[in-house]
Amino acid sequence: MVQPSSSWFNASRLKTRHLLLLLHLYEQRSVLRAAEAANMTQPAASKLLAEMESLLGVPLFERHARGVEPTWYGQVLIRRARFALSEIGRAHDEIAAMRNGRMGQAAIGTVVNPGTNLIPQAIAAVKRDFPDILIKVEMDYSRPLVAKLLDGQLDIVIGRIMGPEGAGDLDFEPLADEPHAVIVRAGHPLAQRDKVSHADLADYGWIMPPAASVLRSRLDAVFLENGLSPPQNIVETSSLPVIIHLLRHSDLLTALPTESVGPYLQTGQMCVLPIELGVRMEFFGIIRRRDQLLSPAAERVLEALRLTARRLYG
Repeated sequence: MVQPSSSWFNASRLKTRHLLLLLHLYEQRSVLRAAEAANMTQPAASKLLAEMESLLGVPLFERHARGVEPTWYGQVLIRRARFALSEIGRAHDEIAAMRNGRMGQAAIGTVVNPGTNLIPQAIAAVKRDFPDILIKVEMDYSRPLVAKLLDGQLDIVIGRIMGPEGAGDLDFEPLADEPHAVIVRAGHPLAQRDKVSHADLADYGWIMPPAASVLRSRLDAVFLENGLSPPQNIVETSSLPVIIHLLRHSDLLTALPTESVGPYLQTGQMCVLPIELGVRMEFFGIIRRRDQLLSPAAERVLEALRLTARRLYG
């Protein structure tokens, strides 16, 4: 039988109260304030911190006059502790759900386009066969969703891996790319033209994603590449319902995949302007943590996502 190393044995002696204090220290940057947040005395908090550092054999925080700052060792443990405590909390929620007669739960994150077709259709398929599964859906941009996936707040993300941070801990199954078109309300002045230029687009107000998003930077780049300044008359939002209502009741423009507003295009309430915008995003796909064992409920959702994606995207 393989014997665990002494370092692993020591690490396994870390308790939940150690990890909770660790996160309070990271958030408060003060032993006194962390002790108050954890409902313990400062000497007790200092003793717990000393225990952690003794068990692991490394300093977790640097002490200075203004408080404490995590070392590199501390940052590693903080990241894993946040994930571990999140998993414990989710296990508690799953057990509570099963005790109440449900088959468990799954938390899904999605970017806009698959959130309007793939996700609803896959969930409908799951609910037909397993009505007692609780499914939670969050729509956002890829970066914050992947961060929540890595923290254990989500089981599956339908989106993109936008950078190297955490990429080594993730599995990615590509599904489809996502060309963007310029969408306007029916009756918009530009909708009457046979051809529209980028200069024409710059004369109108825009509904834009937040400045930190990849789509926003690519939209700005399209205008700059055409010798134009990016639009200054803008509304920033990532909410699809807000975007739809703004489009229907104003002359604002926005860039979206046509699938996102498919029903409005089919009924003639909105239309696509006749211009090749020149904005494409990388393939979106199914993203999971490589080391995660999915719950039975999340496995059912994953299976439905794959089957529905095969039908939608080929």
